Amino acid sequence: MLDEKEFGTVEKTSDDPLTIKYTFADDAVWSDGEPIDCDDFMLTWAANSGKFTSSETDAEGNPLSGFSSAGTTGYEDMNAPQCAAGDKEVELSYATPFADWAGMFGAGSILPAHKVAQGAGVEDLIGALTSNNTDEVNKLAQFYNTGFIGTPGTVDTDNWLSSGPYKIDSWQAGQSITLVANDEYWGTPAKASSIVIRFIDATAQAQALANGEIQVARPQPAQDILSQLQAIGDSVKIDQGDEYTFEHLDFNFEGAFKDADLRKAFALCVPRQQIVDNLIKPVNENATVLNSRYKLTFQEGYDQVVSASYQGQYDQPDIAAAKQILDSKGAAGTAVRIGYQSPNQRRTDATALIKASCDQAGFDVQDAGQQDFFGGGLANGNFDVALFAWSGSPLVSGQASTYVTGGGNNNGKYSNPQVDELTKQLLSQTDVSAQDTTIGQIESVLWSDLATIPLFTFPGLQANSTNVTGPSFQPAQSQQTWNDDTWTVAQQ
Repeated sequence: MLDEKEFGTVEKTSDDPLTIKYTFADDAVWSDGEPIDCDDFMLTWAANSGKFTSSETDAEGNPLSGFSSAGTTGYEDMNAPQCAAGDKEVELSYATPFADWAGMFGAGSILPAHKVAQGAGVEDLIGALTSNNTDEVNKLAQFYNTGFIGTPGTVDTDNWLSSGPYKIDSWQAGQSITLVANDEYWGTPAKASSIVIRFIDATAQAQALANGEIQVARPQPAQDILSQLQAIGDSVKIDQGDEYTFEHLDFNFEGAFKDADLRKAFALCVPRQQIVDNLIKPVNENATVLNSRYKLTFQEGYDQVVSASYQGQYDQPDIAAAKQILDSKGAAGTAVRIGYQSPNQRRTDATALIKASCDQAGFDVQDAGQQDFFGGGLANGNFDVALFAWSGSPLVSGQASTYVTGGGNNNGKYSNPQVDELTKQLLSQTDVSAQDTTIGQIESVLWSDLATIPLFTFPGLQANSTNVTGPSFQPAQSQQTWNDDTWTVAQQ
């Protein structure tokens, strides 16, 4: 629960054991009027803790988690929350300290427990979870996993509840979602009575803004897009800045790049500086090559991490050195399929720059962009090098599953026991001053192994019609809608 004072408060009451007190606002309710309380908190913990298993097993015979969760990081370190049904206060302690405890249980991560209990036919949700009643927990997990899945174009008004200033009113599949002010919201009311979120390709948003089809845009940051926005004139306000997102190249460790020498040869021929100069500096003149995976160029501690882990050996291409490695391995002509989600002109251009450089060294770089890359390429290992971006945050746990053995985001199947152990150490460090030292140690191993090649911090680009007040650029994943409850439109 971050700084969301209208939603509730959070207070660390002990360091040993790490103990946190959460207090929901007395008048905090779901959009159907049901109080937000201990039940909702308990369900969030249970669903993400990994402590409740189903009767199904994986290929090795291990029981699968009953609840479908994006990840258990942080939650798995917690003891069961201490509260009773209807309580507005919750005490939570950690069996193992967790570095990002302050980022847990945000308003957006909590689902309505009363709807899960009703849908599952379970009268006492907290009782079922605290006693681990297998039958009832499985019923709760089944509804939790499936009960909020909608039919395209249809709004489930019974179950899709809101705990914020807006709620969903209508949905035109593939076109738009309309939000309306939540009349049960207890905090500061939304200034606009409704907001329509249009689904428009990022490369077409500038033109849509110019045509008056939309009033706020977060388009693809590219030189031609910026030029289109600038050409609109004074009727549009343009904001730019760095984002908590970074572009990178990931190796597939189950193919040719299982060979560390070939990874080194490829890293030696990738023109990282040219990619930044040609494709990023036209949008952000201060852009630099990124040399860390955990810290972005604008974050405090970036220089410390880089100086402890990277010696500049891949700053500029060394075609001769790359060619020598390939020739010594008898690997000249090695095909390198660079996969990315298309259409994306910037990534197409980046792939072309890599091909122009690395083909000189003896690689055969192939553009393997595809529309279904994340479903049909990345997930299935159908690539030699993957070109995409990770969206992140200031939280150090954001990369927890990316570089560890068997991690959910470890698409390239990289593995190093030292990284696994250092990551575990990092996640337990609540002392922020110690975290950068550990990150530097992790990055040093990642550079030595060439697990991935970072390229650049994403330049952010946002624009809005000047008849709208309130939109403000910020670097997190919530992008332009982070403060949409403050937006207003001037009277025409």
